[in-house]
Formats: sequence, structure tokens, C-alpha cells
Amino acid sequence: MRADLLLRAHKLGYTQGKRLILDDISFELKRAQITTIIGPNGAGKSTLTNIVNGLIDNFNGEVERMPGLRIGYLPQKVYVNRLMPLSVDRLLQLTQPASEEEIVYALMQTEVGYLRRRQVHSLSEGELKRVLLARTTLGKPDLLVLDEPTAGVDVSGEIRMYELIGELRDQLQCAVLLVSHDLHLVMSQTDQVLCLNRHLCCSGLPDSVSQHPEYLALFGQQTADSIAIYAHHHDHEHDVSGDHAEHRHD
Repeated sequence: MRADLLLRAHKLGYTQGKRLILDDISFELKRAQITTIIGPNGAGKSTLTNIVNGLIDNFNGEVERMPGLRIGYLPQKVYVNRLMPLSVDRLLQLTQPASEEEIVYALMQTEVGYLRRRQVHSLSEGELKRVLLARTTLGKPDLLVLDEPTAGVDVSGEIRMYELIGELRDQLQCAVLLVSHDLHLVMSQTDQVLCLNRHLCCSGLPDSVSQHPEYLALFGQQTADSIAIYAHHHDHEHDVSGDHAEHRHD
């Protein structure tokens, strides 16, 4: 494999019983690039991420990974027992050992270092998402797989979350495979888009995908027009819940 190529998927297919979930999916993931998967509900987006991260292995086709590929994974839904005492610090160490320095640095990267001693059950949805994003960076992964990392977060919080993901890509020089429901929010951070509806409808740069006939058939011209004109200009910052913080004056 080329030095910048972390993963190559070739003609992936997956069925559950008689139901076809994925059919003939091919793509590549390259270091320091963000790839966004979009598609309607039931398109197979989460299934595809689970094939990439190795949680599903009974698929058709081939996945070629860089030897020793390290993956950080954020699932779409994380269930936390509200009755169980669990600190943020402990959450980050549940599945892999991490030093105090590594934990502090990871939380600072996602701007939630002040939450380290807090109980997980007391966090807002936006705070929890940033803590979980920090957790994916432990171990210096080559690839981050993020399945709808902004689910449950309001629009302004989403925007900052996607900016943070772009910053993590730059800092770690890792690849990112991201599932999103809203292309216009992620397009400024995205290098490659995979438009999925069980098969790969189209792929490429965000602006070209948004004008593709199969994309328009799924999402409509109005969505494509909003992508074409979208730009997020702001003179304020957002806190971890998405609310406006102090205004900045340049």
C-alpha cells in the first residue's frame, strides 16, 4: 500500500438474512483526510463503519488495512448507566490504560479539560460527545471512525464539533471516517464524500457530490442549493452545549 493509504475497501457487500444492507462498495481512506458518509436512514452507514473498524467480519469483498493500523472509534449511541458512579477520568481508562498526562491532554484537545473530575451522568449531551471524542484520540490513532458524533447536539454545537474534528485531524495527521446527516455543516472540513444508499450512489468532493443526480434524488435541489451558498461566519464562540459564549472583536 502507498504510504498515505491507510485502508482500501473493494466491492464490499453485506446481508442480514435475506436483506441486502450493502452492495458493491469501494473506496480508500488516506492519511490526513476526512471522509464523510452521508445517506438516508437505513442506507447502511453504521454497518459500513463497523466493517471498517472490524466489528463486522462476515462481509463479502475485501478490506486491506495498513499493517498495525490504530483505530479510535466513537459509536453513534453510547449508553451510560445513570446509577453507576463513573468519572470522566475513569471513563477514558475503561478499555485502555492511559496516563494522567495523556488524559489531561486528550480532554484539553476537545476543550473539556475542566470536566475531568465530573461524574459522567451529570454531563450534557454536548459535553459527553466531546469527552467521548477525546477518548478516541488516546493511543494516537491512525484512523478515527466517528458515527454521527454530533447526534443530540444543537446546530451551533455541531459546527464547533466538526471544527474540532478538523483540528484533531491536523494535530494527529490521522484519517477520519465520519458519518453525518447534514452535508452542508461538514463540507468545509471534508475532503471526500461517500453518498450511500446500500450501494455507493456517488463519491468525490462535497460540491460535486451535492450536484450529482443520485444525491439530488435522495436529498433534493433545495439541500444542494443550501450547500452551494453555505458559509458560517461568526464573531462569537460556542460553549460545549452549543450556546453562545463571549463575542470576539478582532
